[in-house]
Amino acid sequence: MSNQRVAVDIGGTFTDICIMDEVSGEVRVAKTPSTPDDPLEGAMNGLGEAKVDLNDVSLFSHGTTVATNALITRRLPPAAMVCTRGFRDVIEIRRANKEELWDTYDDVAPPYIRRRDRLGVSERIDHAGKVVEPLDEDDAREVARVLKKRGVESVAICLMNAFMNPAHEQRLREILVAEMPDADIITSSDTLPEIFEHERFSTTVVNSILSPVVGRYVQRMSTQLKEGGYGSDLLLLHSGGGVMTPATAQRFAGRLAGSGIAAGAIASRHIAMLCGYENSIGLDMGGTSCDVSLVYGGESRVTKDWGIEFGHPIRFPSIEVLTIGAGGGSLAWIDDVGALHNGPQSAGADPGPACYGRGNEVPTNTDANVALGRLGTSLAGGNITLDGDAAKQAVKSGVADPLGMSVEDAAKSIVSVANANMADAVRLISISRGYDPRDFALVAFGGAGALHGVALAKELSIPTVIVPPNPGVTSALGCLLVDIRHDLAQSYLMPAGSADAGDIEAKFAEMEAEARARLEAEGVDAKDMLLQRAIDMMYTGQWRSLTVSVGAPFTSVDEAVEAFHRDHEREYAFRRDDADVDLFRLNLTAIGVTQKAELQSHEKSGGATTPSATRPVAFDELDAPVDTPIYQHEELSAGATFSGPGIVEQLDSTTVIPPDVRVEVDEWLNIRIYVSEESK
Repeated sequence: MSNQRVAVDIGGTFTDICIMDEVSGEVRVAKTPSTPDDPLEGAMNGLGEAKVDLNDVSLFSHGTTVATNALITRRLPPAAMVCTRGFRDVIEIRRANKEELWDTYDDVAPPYIRRRDRLGVSERIDHAGKVVEPLDEDDAREVARVLKKRGVESVAICLMNAFMNPAHEQRLREILVAEMPDADIITSSDTLPEIFEHERFSTTVVNSILSPVVGRYVQRMSTQLKEGGYGSDLLLLHSGGGVMTPATAQRFAGRLAGSGIAAGAIASRHIAMLCGYENSIGLDMGGTSCDVSLVYGGESRVTKDWGIEFGHPIRFPSIEVLTIGAGGGSLAWIDDVGALHNGPQSAGADPGPACYGRGNEVPTNTDANVALGRLGTSLAGGNITLDGDAAKQAVKSGVADPLGMSVEDAAKSIVSVANANMADAVRLISISRGYDPRDFALVAFGGAGALHGVALAKELSIPTVIVPPNPGVTSALGCLLVDIRHDLAQSYLMPAGSADAGDIEAKFAEMEAEARARLEAEGVDAKDMLLQRAIDMMYTGQWRSLTVSVGAPFTSVDEAVEAFHRDHEREYAFRRDDADVDLFRLNLTAIGVTQKAELQSHEKSGGATTPSATRPVAFDELDAPVDTPIYQHEELSAGATFSGPGIVEQLDSTTVIPPDVRVEVDEWLNIRIYVSEESK
């Protein structure tokens, strides 16, 4: 009987496997080294090591970095762009800006498609969608001949103003498909029917160049899963926080570019909601980076301003995740004026921190935590042994001696700088957006998140920290907690005073019909379809918009405008009721609700627990190290309570409990840390 749900999350260093029993909610986890040359090999190896029988699997969900890595490494198939004649340099001109404004030598990465492979055809449609110059079909056939001769595997069709009238793009696609039947032909009007040609063209280019990469990968994985006995669709996690089938993934391959990062944010939200917190901040700290996400009122923040490389935007909706270079392997260094820094440089997995004994002598966050006793020298159930003396020597030579400090103070300083960097990231995603961290719970996960979670909460006055049962594989768990999701959009450029509610309702109805067709094709029953509407609006004269949720049916433009004023005040701390408002875009989120197995709940037995050992640990709150109880997470029963100081160790993570902090293990075996008693 198929009663298991399996998630595979492929990262740069490890591939995480999460297996959930649908009946009991029991979760098993496994980790196996990733195989960068062929990620699928690592995934299948992990399934074998976890002893997963695919005949017993009812749902297989997958988060992958395949698309992200293809963009970063530029290992892309031969691709081309076909555009309106005279506009092939739009994706190279961009917005004429750069990430480091004052750095003369800082160049934006070149376009994903070379200039010689960006070809033009004669046609023109005006801003209102009226045909000014018909498509020259002889031009189109000549372009097809050239591209076929060059062996192009994917083509991005990007015509001016196609978002208002897609007729020329559709006809051009028909011609190219007839001449190049084996190539993936992607149009901008199908990918992103919105104004702003650079963003539309860039997103379409990313979508097209990833289509063959993703298509081949998911086809191979689907085949191997089927041969192993799996009988359902492979579900792929995308950046918007949902999953899609292989057929949809090939059509919207660009959505997979943020797949891996989104998984952790999804799991963080689920765990916080399970614990009764509608407002939460996710802190996913791994070996090289830290990902911060925010949930408000039970909804994750979503953005369209993102991309893998600066200057090449991907305008598909994505869960907003702020990433900084702060991880266990981040290097501590001193600049020319004697200031201590932490990251973004990292020791990575090889050679790794100094305590790994692989030749690195520069101190890292891991070395500092080992020197302070917060991190033990025996990890992963004894499979990894860290060199405590090497960690202290790295801290001494790299920071303590140059700054005239003791090793302990230097190690504390290294950790403090890392915490300050992460606190700034949390402030950017919360306070700068109008959210008060004191109204949130912090979910700390990843291999290193629980080491720093409480210190970060104290810095930001966050009252409660939640550490999941398996912090190191929480992202994989996120792949099991999502629904099928599609995001549709349609430009609607209109002053609010001139907009007609009936016309808006008709356009929403058109999008809903398309959304239902997509979900039906993926096997979603009508009763499991959830459609959510929103309108992007802005004050007249602005070009950045704000997304406002609206109900169905849409009956009042005035109510939508009032909601915009209210949301604008919360987001930017002001509103202008006397200013005119423009409508910019209509959005529809189509969700196919999937049945989700619940995490296993345990009956609370209550009481304290017995530590397995003690060791000296240095805390910021104390002048000297103190003998600190060491607990094993797997030995903590539901309902167990104790107070800090304490250290909780487990296979994939370590949790630091400072003095005078109360801890409770809940019925799902989450560790809840109450930084202030008011948070109970």
